[in-house]
Amino acid sequence: MKIQTVSYLKSNAAKLDLEEPMVITQNGIPSYVIESYEDRKRRDDAIALMKLLSFSHEDKKHGKVVSSASFKSMLAERKSKVPLNDEASKN
Repeated sequence: MKIQTVSYLKSNAAKLDLEEPMVITQNGIPSYVIESYEDRKRRDDAIALMKLLSFSHEDKKHGKVVSSASFKSMLAERKSKVPLNDEASKN
């Protein structure tokens, strides 16, 4: 990870190389971490996936799961209760 000063950031903000995150120091103390938008998005997506996985583990632990066959059956039942577009336009 690169380490740069606030002064460097101010004078080079438009042309920063963010292939890896950069630590910005202020008075020699790390103050900020700058990373590319793509890296941030990738990290946020990974965190979201980990949260979903933790929810699924909790659901499984508490028996809040259904088989794929049951799920398909529930979807088919819900779908059969929704009117088709041409039926809805007649009403």
